[in-house]
Amino acid sequence: MWLSNRRTFLLAGLVTGACGFTPVYGPGGAASRLQSAIALPAPKTDRAFEFNRRFEARMGRGTRFDMELSLSSKKAGFGSTSTGSTTRYRLDGEAAYILRDAVTKVVLAEGKTTAFTGYSTTGSTVATLSAERDAQERLMVILADQVIDDLLLTASDLPA
Repeated sequence: MWLSNRRTFLLAGLVTGACGFTPVYGPGGAASRLQSAIALPAPKTDRAFEFNRRFEARMGRGTRFDMELSLSSKKAGFGSTSTGSTTRYRLDGEAAYILRDAVTKVVLAEGKTTAFTGYSTTGSTVATLSAERDAQERLMVILADQVIDDLLLTASDLPA
């Protein structure tokens, strides 16, 4: 049984290699068109700063493409006690982006992604504020990763 699973795994590697599969981060992969090539707008909020920090940590910073970015989030009570006190909040976030050529200003890609995260309010006021701040940071990391994934999926269509 174990040998057949290993053979299947090895054959799967040969099949994907034969079909023209190229790793996105591999040599000549689509990610090379985007790495260190995108300029994000200057952050005006803590959320935008966290988004930019994650995005630039993964993709670098450049000037070949300009990205227009719109970030939004809303908070909703999710759990409550019998007395009506809210014990858990859910943060819903959205990132809408437009990628343009920096010189011609032609739109190359655009999209929107959504995510959510949550935090508990059962601790002290300081603990609740810290949990909310952490949830906002996690939300921006998730949104940045999703935008990067969207861009990488369309990177092969971008000009070389």
